[in-house]
Amino acid sequence: MTVKRKKRVLVIDDEPAMTDWLKAVLEHGGYEVRTALIGARGEEIFRTWRPDVAVTDMVLPDVDGIDLLHRFKEIQPETEVVVISGHGTISKAVSAIKAGASYFLEKPIDSDSLMALLEKAMERKDLQAENLQLKQKLQDKFKFANIIGKSKKMQELFELIESVAASEANILIQGENGTGKELIANAIHYNSKRAKGPFIKINCAAIPKDLIESELFGYKKGSFTGATMDKEGLFEMAEGGSLLLDEIGEMPSYLQTKLLRVLQEREYRPIGSDRVVHVDFRLITATNIDLDAALREGKLREDLYFRSNTITLRVPPLRERTEDIPLLCEHFLEKFSQRYQKAIRGFSPAAYHVLIRNRWPGNVRELENAIERAVLVSKGTEIQPSDLPETLREETAAPADFAFPPHWTLAEIEKMAILQTLQRTNWNKQEAAAILGLYRPTLYSKMKKHEIRDMGRAARQQAAAER
Repeated sequence: MTVKRKKRVLVIDDEPAMTDWLKAVLEHGGYEVRTALIGARGEEIFRTWRPDVAVTDMVLPDVDGIDLLHRFKEIQPETEVVVISGHGTISKAVSAIKAGASYFLEKPIDSDSLMALLEKAMERKDLQAENLQLKQKLQDKFKFANIIGKSKKMQELFELIESVAASEANILIQGENGTGKELIANAIHYNSKRAKGPFIKINCAAIPKDLIESELFGYKKGSFTGATMDKEGLFEMAEGGSLLLDEIGEMPSYLQTKLLRVLQEREYRPIGSDRVVHVDFRLITATNIDLDAALREGKLREDLYFRSNTITLRVPPLRERTEDIPLLCEHFLEKFSQRYQKAIRGFSPAAYHVLIRNRWPGNVRELENAIERAVLVSKGTEIQPSDLPETLREETAAPADFAFPPHWTLAEIEKMAILQTLQRTNWNKQEAAAILGLYRPTLYSKMKKHEIRDMGRAARQQAAAER
């Protein structure tokens, strides 16, 4: 059973005596407290530790308190921020509240007033979280935790996420780049019993391989050149929450062995330390590689694979759920029209044709970027083909000199159209039928009529035989 964690408070003040006093008062009140003497260190702790409330001085030696407050709100808007100052004025208080602070306190600070204010801040944060949960429950049935999809594959994925999120099972998410693997991971964490705990993420492909170990395990001061201070590892930071290891296939083999040991023993030692750290986190891994190939080639250890994928969630590429494209287009149009204050009502038929017919090798991320670009450059109330990236228009444009071979019958032309559409959709019958304007049973009967062999099924059967 997961132990309910204490509420977290980050204190930032350049006076050591003040931070020590605040830490003592708040810990006596039952809070977990971390402190920083400069803004940069405070921001670092804020990013990784994700406190419930931040208490920060208005004047810091390295950064303006209002600027730091803005950064906090960009990183995690729901965190309550209390601004304190030794030189309180009405104008400063107004500036702090406008920047997103919940409360403004003038020094000297009374401990009883501080504790009462912290209690109000925590209640406000909990209320906001409850309101957010209610909104999520009332979301459109085709939207799940910011993931959009009405296709059968996505609805099945939503159901699977809901059924496994509340468990403690390790999850492996597999999907191409741009399909939304991180959104799936977010949905799992924030719909789990660990939702109030930290959610630590690390992209194994984005960090040099010789640094991943120190990031995960942390280290003791002096354990190697450059270790000028103790560093807490991400395993430890994820205590009581979840840890996402993105692109797990990029993790060096020796580190995969160490990770497996941590999962089995639930403890480890930071680099250069004798201290044993006991950990309690849920592991979520994600990868864009072919799992069977990765196992064959040794990129992914088989024992770690079986340990980390109690449940495997496959996120389908956009080309396998083309019926979701209109829904996604409308969602992104609304999102970016609001963001950039543009009065755009929709898409012209020609622009819609370009979006629907594109193959989207970059998946949902590519579609989102295309629509953001279109909203930014559009000068009218409808998105036009000229507003879309040039590469999309080139890929969907039909050759100007296209003509059927002479003397072909209508049946031969129909067969060619069906065959080429099937080839272009990688033999996805549902997608091909949608492009051709046919019901799927009608497509099957026409394939039989024209003796078109299902090459997609043949390829799958051959691959199964080779295994």
